[in-house]
Amino acid sequence: MASTKIQELQKKKKASKLTYEEIAQKSGVSLSSVQKILGGKVESPRYSTIEAIENVLMEDTPTYGKISIGNQDFATIIESNYFYVDKTSFIKKWWENADVVTLITRPRRFGKTLNLSMLDHFFSNKYQNGSQLFSKLSIWDSPSYRKLCNQYPVLFISFASVKGKNYETAREQIIQTLVALYRDNMHLMDAPSVTDLDLQFWNKIGYDMSDATAAESIRFLCELMYKYYGKKAIVLLDEYDTPIHEAYVDGFWNEMTGFIRSLFNSTFKTNPYLERAIMTGITRVSKESIFSDLNNLKVDTMINASYDTDFGFTEEEVRHELSRHGLGSAFPLVKEWYDGFRIGNARDIYNPWSVTQYLDSGVLNNYWANTSENSLVEKLIREGSVDVKRAMESLLNGESIEALIDEEVVFNLIDKNESGIFSMLLASGYLKIDSDVGDLGIRRRYMVSLTNLEVRHAFENMIKRWFEGSDIKYNDFIKALLLNDVKYMNRFMNEVALNTFSIFDVGGRASEKYEPERFYHGFILGLMVDLADRYIITSNRESGFGRYDVCLEPRVNGLPAYVLEFKVHDPDDEKDLADTVQKALEQIKEKKYDAQLIANGISKKDIHHYGFAFEGKKVLIG
Repeated sequence: MASTKIQELQKKKKASKLTYEEIAQKSGVSLSSVQKILGGKVESPRYSTIEAIENVLMEDTPTYGKISIGNQDFATIIESNYFYVDKTSFIKKWWENADVVTLITRPRRFGKTLNLSMLDHFFSNKYQNGSQLFSKLSIWDSPSYRKLCNQYPVLFISFASVKGKNYETAREQIIQTLVALYRDNMHLMDAPSVTDLDLQFWNKIGYDMSDATAAESIRFLCELMYKYYGKKAIVLLDEYDTPIHEAYVDGFWNEMTGFIRSLFNSTFKTNPYLERAIMTGITRVSKESIFSDLNNLKVDTMINASYDTDFGFTEEEVRHELSRHGLGSAFPLVKEWYDGFRIGNARDIYNPWSVTQYLDSGVLNNYWANTSENSLVEKLIREGSVDVKRAMESLLNGESIEALIDEEVVFNLIDKNESGIFSMLLASGYLKIDSDVGDLGIRRRYMVSLTNLEVRHAFENMIKRWFEGSDIKYNDFIKALLLNDVKYMNRFMNEVALNTFSIFDVGGRASEKYEPERFYHGFILGLMVDLADRYIITSNRESGFGRYDVCLEPRVNGLPAYVLEFKVHDPDDEKDLADTVQKALEQIKEKKYDAQLIANGISKKDIHHYGFAFEGKKVLIG
């Protein structure tokens, strides 16, 4: 017990930054006793002595209090004594790695912006309060880093707000960001070494600047900073890939990547005035898209990570904060909801946004899933191939699936293969790696599963949205099915099919031949989400034969069971949809699904058979 207490005191001493002499002076305990006790050399120190030392350490240990939701400004958080988990060791790691340009990809709301704000306040010479901000944090333990504090010119840029729905708007938003940088650094033109040519370029900067001027704008600011301060600049670019994501979703990929490629080449490659740079984002956009000219880029991803515990909370940090907030007993539930992220070799990394929200409210909820509309992820799954929807069925059933993962996301090909979609889902935090299956060229195969319970809820809500709206009677169909009302099942299913076939279409490429299969897999996902609490849903698929069947086995006694057979109308063998329905019902008998249901204790009279016949967007149920 004493050893545990001494370990706690040792941690508090480190956090307090007090010397042994200062502790002795403040506590009234002799210097030698303080050194021996905190050095672990006294097995059973007197309780009064421990209490005196602890009282001193408690006074000087920073205790970050009120949680400020959404606050991503490092200085405000520290100065206001808001809740903060010390990640300043990242400063030391990054600086000592000495990479000129670093790209760090992590999921949304994983502390990327706050860490860049921390770097800005640590390195930037426009601030001179580094000692006040960092003195009680771990980075201040290193005397050499105290000397680095507030010594460099820094450009802190964010593309977070570049979400225009067309190229002209998105480009204008980037231009506005660049103009704001110049507005904030007008003093640089006061340097005595500024030339007339410098002035000419400066005057080109404006809301109507050309692409060529915009491409050179950050590099030129770095040059002016060098002339003014005599030091090369550090560039911090947050959410570098937001314009790329929006361009893909809204269809102006080629224009945006061309513009970004030129800007990045000038800023990060042909820039002799660059000291170091960090870019953060969700995905590692393929080198061919925007990084083709950058051979000095160090990439840190979810799979290959040097900074494995610097973004997100470790399990030790979560346990500590739960205990400090009086929520220690909730740890198993918090783990189920928000754990599961694997970054490099670090397992059990927690979603920091959701954990912080829970610490503030004490309520387990889907916080991370509600931070944005997830339009790209939803588009990829909704319009994905049959194989993608089959994989989603397995994932929602709690299974692992085998996936080919490429750390580079080729956006203009992402919807052409499952690898691109699963790679995107892994990078975005929706999937976690369970095990490594092996190499396949430059890519690797992994067994992956849904990251945690919060992610599962996110997918369930996403699927529900597919069938929501005043024109889609999906819930009415479910009610009719459970009431065995065939008349209303037909009425509502035709409305559902008519209004949702187009949802699962991929850019108009779907044909009538494949529309029923696309609809079928979306429909099964909807069943799984809506009825999972009442039914075990088993989907058996024989792709290519135009038939798919589903069993709904009740989880509790008293509910009926259902066998649904889906069949595409074959005009060569069936005269009409009614004939197709009969063939579907005959196939249910041939497959002998009832035998398994009866063996599981379900009465034959409680098993209902339905045949679904499809012809184009028309459906008949019998």
